[in-house]
Amino acid sequence: MRLQAAIDRVSLEEAVALAEQLDGKTDILEMGTSLVKDYGNLAIEKLRTVLTKTDLLVDSKTIDEGAYEFNQAFRHGGDIVTVMGAASIDTLNVCYEVAEKQNKTMMIDLLEVTDEKIKKIQIFPNAIYALHHSVDRKDSFDATASVEAFHQKFPEIKRLAIAGGIDLTQAGLLADQGLIEVVIVGSKITKAENPLKAVNEFMGAVHK
Repeated sequence: MRLQAAIDRVSLEEAVALAEQLDGKTDILEMGTSLVKDYGNLAIEKLRTVLTKTDLLVDSKTIDEGAYEFNQAFRHGGDIVTVMGAASIDTLNVCYEVAEKQNKTMMIDLLEVTDEKIKKIQIFPNAIYALHHSVDRKDSFDATASVEAFHQKFPEIKRLAIAGGIDLTQAGLLADQGLIEVVIVGSKITKAENPLKAVNEFMGAVHK
C-alpha cells in the first residue's frame, strides 16, 4: 500500500514549502483541487520543482475536456491525474488514452457514482479507482467495511484508493486488509502540528 498526502486550502507558498518538506517522506503528494482552482497549471510546475523523490498527483477532478486537461496536467509535471467517475464514458476513454500514451496514471474519483455506472467504467485496467467519502457528508465512514463491500461487488477492479477522513488506526487496518493500493490522507498530515512526524507515523502504518 502507498501513502498519498493531500495538500489543500493553503496558499501556493505554503503548499510549495510543505511539498519540499514531504518530498521523499510520502509515496505520493497530492495537489488538491483547491490549489488547482486557486493557482492553475503553473502551480503544478512549482510543486514539481521541489518534488524529486515523490510522485505528484493533480486532483483536477476532470469532468469534461478530458484530453486537454490531462495533457496539460501531465505536461506541467503531474504523474497521476484525477477524472470524475460521473464523467461520460467518452471523457474517461480519452483521459485513459492520454495517460497510457504518456506512461502516466489516471485516477477515477468514484464520489457519488452508482454501482450501475461503476459496472460500465470498470474497463480501465491501469487506472486507480478511488473510493471517496465526501468531506461535506455528515454520516460516519467505515473505511475497511466500504473497501470489503466494494471488492465483493467489483472483484475485477484491482487498483483501489480510498479517501475520506482516514486516521492512523484506519490506515493500519486498511494495510492489514490488503485490498487497497493507495490510502489518501489530508489534514491529519498536512494540518498536523508536526507534518513530518505525522507522515512518518502514517508511512509506518501503511508500510508494515
